[in-house]
Amino acid sequence: MPANRIGYSTLSLPQLKILQEVITLSIFVPFAMLYMKESLKLNYLWAGLCLVGAVYFIFKG
Repeated sequence: MPANRIGYSTLSLPQLKILQEVITLSIFVPFAMLYMKESLKLNYLWAGLCLVGAVYFIFKG
């Protein structure tokens, strides 16, 4: 849905960008942890919380 004409007619451009980042990280983080054996660090959790906040505020209005 992100970055196509259907998505842009439904959501705003900032909403599409935040949605793209959330989708990308929800795929990449488990891949990095399970396949690449990257350890979970506190900074990753803080960054995840920032993304949750971004999703909340961008879709709130």
